[in-house]
Amino acid sequence: MTKKPTAILTAPLRWISSAILAMLFPSALPAVTLSDSQALEIGRRIWKNECGGTLAGLTSWNSGEDFASLGIGHFIWYPQEKRGPYEESFPPLAAFLAAQGIKVPPWMRGPCVWKTRQEFQADQNSSRMEELRTLLAATIPQQARFAAQRLERALPKMLAAAPKGEGDRVKNNFQRVASQPLGYYALMDYVNFKGEGISPSERYRGQGWGLLQVLETMPTSGNPLSGFAQAADQVLTRRVKNSPPARNEAQWLPGWRNRLKTYTR
Repeated sequence: MTKKPTAILTAPLRWISSAILAMLFPSALPAVTLSDSQALEIGRRIWKNECGGTLAGLTSWNSGEDFASLGIGHFIWYPQEKRGPYEESFPPLAAFLAAQGIKVPPWMRGPCVWKTRQEFQADQNSSRMEELRTLLAATIPQQARFAAQRLERALPKMLAAAPKGEGDRVKNNFQRVASQPLGYYALMDYVNFKGEGISPSERYRGQGWGLLQVLETMPTSGNPLSGFAQAADQVLTRRVKNSPPARNEAQWLPGWRNRLKTYTR
């Protein structure tokens, strides 16, 4: 999906293990725990945001991309020997589901069985695609719990990447939002939507648009969810302003804003 790492961190953040980050930030690692009803509700909301809440939306392959996007969070699945700028997340999801005692067919545990978007599109009505959609539709709460793991890992990474003196603000705002009834949904959806905000490659004019930047921007008092949604609007508006004109990112801003409104409903 940005900030200069603290001096103690000399390796790129993506290579820092969760265990090391836990030692560096022991007080900043609240477990993200969801009740069964929370997991189902959050899963359904993310499903609606990412896939329109449709069964077909659970299995997508966007034009111009080299990977399938699956499940409520559009988890990435690369074909054999294909890689890109994004972290592959569907195989870890498959392993997570299997660890929960869910039967995951062996063919879903390796590289993506469709090598190209054309193959994927041509196979839309196959028994294999139906099997995949059935599994994804039946595991909405589990996928939400999987997404929650990413959020749990995100906080120490963001604290490591936060500008000097901003760590407490980021941590406190994270905890303020998390304490609200829709708090975990807002945090989980945004980090799935626009990333942690720690990657130097995800910048326009040196400014990022991830969860870190939202937590830095939001006020430290007042209604946490309203403050979070308003800060996210500021950050995304800035992204559009800084973006290359040829990308015409202004076309996406109304849809992004509609998504942010769901954080306070």
